[in-house]
Parts: sequence; C-alpha cells; structure tokens
Amino acid sequence: MNQIAQRGAEPGVSQMRCIGCGSIHNKAEGDLRCPRCGDLLEITYADQTASGEESSRALKATWRARRASQSAVDQSGVWRFRERLPSLGAGSEPITMFEGNTPLHAMPLCARAAGVDQLLAKHQGMNPTGSFKDTGMTVAASFARRDGFRWVACASTGNTSASMAAYAARGGLRSLVLIPEGKISWSKLSQALDYGAVTCQLRTDFDGCMRVLNEVVRRMPVYLLNSVNPYRLEGQKTAAIELLEQLDWQPPDHIIVPGGNLGNSSALGKACLEMRELGLIPRLPKISIIQAEGANPLYLSWQKSSGRELMSVQAETMATAIRIGNPASWKKAVRVLESTGGTVEQVSEIEIAQSKAEIGADGIGCEPASAVTLAGLKKLVRQGFVGPGESIVLVLTGHLLKDPDFTLKFHRGDLFAGSALEKEAAVLARQQRAPIVLDASVDAVVKTLESAERDMKA
Repeated sequence: MNQIAQRGAEPGVSQMRCIGCGSIHNKAEGDLRCPRCGDLLEITYADQTASGEESSRALKATWRARRASQSAVDQSGVWRFRERLPSLGAGSEPITMFEGNTPLHAMPLCARAAGVDQLLAKHQGMNPTGSFKDTGMTVAASFARRDGFRWVACASTGNTSASMAAYAARGGLRSLVLIPEGKISWSKLSQALDYGAVTCQLRTDFDGCMRVLNEVVRRMPVYLLNSVNPYRLEGQKTAAIELLEQLDWQPPDHIIVPGGNLGNSSALGKACLEMRELGLIPRLPKISIIQAEGANPLYLSWQKSSGRELMSVQAETMATAIRIGNPASWKKAVRVLESTGGTVEQVSEIEIAQSKAEIGADGIGCEPASAVTLAGLKKLVRQGFVGPGESIVLVLTGHLLKDPDFTLKFHRGDLFAGSALEKEAAVLARQQRAPIVLDASVDAVVKTLESAERDMKA
C-alpha cells in the first residue's frame, strides 16, 4: 500500500489549468505547455475554497504531528504537507532526500545594515544539494518516474542541474543537463557531474539552452524538469507553508525573493494565496522580487507596463543563478505581485557583493543570487515601501559553497579587478577579510590579534 495513503489523508484532487486561456488538462505535452495556446500550466485543487476553523486547526495539527514520525515521507519537509500536493497515486513512492526542513535565522547585523528593527532569513540553501530547487525536484522527479520516463532533462545555470541529477540518481533515472558554456559556477557543475548527469555545455546563454531543450523533449521521450514544470512549483511552494508554520501561522509583512526564471516567487506566492483561501492565515504578506541590474527583465517590464508585457534582456551578472533574460514564469510572478501588493527592484553588482558579505558577517553564508534580497531590502526601506518596524523575511535560495570563487575573489579584493567597476568597488574594502600571511611565530599572531581587537573598537 502507498506510504502516502497509510500516513494521513490523501492529497487534494488536482488538475492542470492553463494560466492563459484557462483550459483544463489531465495530462501535459512534452514541453509542459498548454496545447491550445502555448502558455504555462499550473496545478489547481478541488478543495480550493476556504475551510472552517476546525478543519484548519486539524490540518495544522496533522502537519505538526508528522515531524515526530520516522517515515521518510513524513520526514520530508515537502511531502509532510502532502494534502496540498498532487497525489502520486497508489503504488508510487516519492523520491525524497529529506528536503525542506530549512532553518529560519534571525539576522541582527543585516537588520542594522538595512535600517530595520528585526530581520529573518529562510535559508533554502540548507537543502540536500544546497539550493531551494530540491523542494520542487522531489515532486517533479517523482512524477517523471511514476509516468515511466527513463530520462529527465533540464537547462540550467547550475542549481537546477545539481538538484535534478541528484534526484534522478536516487530515483534510478538518467539525466541530461544543458548549461551555457563558461557561465556557470564550477561548484554547481561539479555536482551534476558527480551525480552522473550527461552534461552538455552549449555555446549560448541559458535562454538558448532552453530553446534547444524544448526541441529535444519534442523529439525524444525525455521528461522536462525546468520550472515550467507545474509539479516543480508545487514542491517549491512548501517552503512558504513551512515558513508560515515556523511563524505560528502569523504571516510576515514582507517576503523578499530573488528573481531569475521567476518560478520560485510564483510558487511561494501560490502557497500564500492557498493558505489564505484555506483559512490557515489571516492575511497575505507582500511578496517582492529583486533582480540584478544586468538580468532585470521583470523590473523593466514592471516599470514600463506594470508587467503586462515582458521586456527580455541579454542577461549578464556575477550572480549566475539569476542570469536569465527571458524568464518563463513571468506571468505567474506578475500575478503574485498584483495579488500580494508586492513590488520589483533591481540592484547593482556592487550592492550584491556588499550584501553577500554582510549576510556572511551574520554567520549565514549564501550564494551571490541570494544576496540580492538584502540589497533590495535596503532600497525598499529607503523608498518607504518597507517600514523599519515591519516584519520581513528574506528567502536565501543557495548555499555559500555554491560559488566559493566569488567569495574568495571578493575577500582578496580582486572580484572587480580590471572591470569598469574597479574604482567603485573600493567601497567594499571594509567588508573584505583576506588571509594574512605571517611568519610562523607566536608574536606575529599575537600582534595580528591585538590589531584586530583595536579595529573592532574603532
């Protein structure tokens, strides 16, 4: 008997609905788009209306009780919330590596840097492969296996490939990765290689990789695992459910998310909307999206047309995880912004680097793309969109070790060496902590320690 059925109520009855024409589909085509209009699909549930207070309490209690279970499906921070996930059906087990269950950290130094009283960070980089992608991959890969696929595939700037390759390996599947040549962190690429993916570096950018992959899945029996896959977003939305549970179901005033392909912001917003409709939270947080200046299609679109039309760009930023110029989920993200009253902001490369170091100084490392959240928060506070006394959660999407080269170059002071930003980067000197080369003597170490002590008091 299916473990999911054994341990709690079955998930809600689900179907796929096109976000464009609204047509309903029981099954998606190879490119996972609506066969009528070509737009993206999303998962909807039969019990989407608000439940009573008693039902809400019972659902919360069920989710909380599962944390004490020894079952793998209950120990997953995704499948624990399976009432809000599509059902795999009898006889199918999820591919899980105990994803989710990520911490919520207080960030006092970052709060001071941003000019707010308190600040929290939901660190999705603490997932098994080091990024938020795992929460979606456990669901999407499980459906790929259930439907009999032998191959799964993705185009990736790094994190998706690492996650997909790991879950494919755990699930007995083969994986194909298409990455843009020379525009990916080697740490992320090493993960995909180690997990056994057939990895192809294409002479193009991420959007070019995506175009090639769409044609591949039309020709071959390969299951697409990019964020256009609606099952991916269902898994990713559980991070918001877990966050709300960690806050005792009192939503923060603001949730701030990095913006790349825009699937994650769409997923988190979808969760908040569902939780309000089910009566689990009293109100919606404002969900805002931050992009790098060099990869800012949503920001430009928001400024010019309030998101009615996408302005694609040739993306370029050191924050490789969000170096995407033609995001697939932009319509879903705009809907979340409109529904929650959020906004979009952009930040510079210097601002990203500085904010990443400030997050590190709080003892919580992250990859560069995650640091756009703090950099963006500073701007939103200065603009008055975020009040100093409001409750704020930053979503950190990737682990520090996803891009150690960025961190090492920053602290050595050569991150922007030889670039147009070299002079402007002088403002970062205060955050840089390069290794100090000394003679092997106690006196030399003591003098260095005393100097550091004086600097702290200055």
